[in-house]
Amino acid sequence: MPATTLAAILGFTGVAFGAFGAHALKDLLAANGTVAIWQTAVLYQLVHAVASLWASERKPKVVWFWAAGVLFFSGSLYLLAITNIRWLGAITPIGGILFLVGWAMLFKPRK
Repeated sequence: MPATTLAAILGFTGVAFGAFGAHALKDLLAANGTVAIWQTAVLYQLVHAVASLWASERKPKVVWFWAAGVLFFSGSLYLLAITNIRWLGAITPIGGILFLVGWAMLFKPRK
């Protein structure tokens, strides 16, 4: 799958999850006290979707790290927000590390 396609999927699903959380899941997330968790998941997904679109032409391998980061980071937060199963938060840092690896791959020291 081309990196631009993956970036588009991340963006599309990020917007869809944002809208779904704000409307269809509004009462559930409020009852669970997990609105902010859902919003954090959406924010990180959308930020990395936009960054992935930029990186897709420059460093396409980075996009795969960020997509995996979204799966673990945002995915675990989405599940935590819906189910209120707190141990899912232990999976979240794996996604954070994948995000950081992707960002580190873009680092170029000056010569």
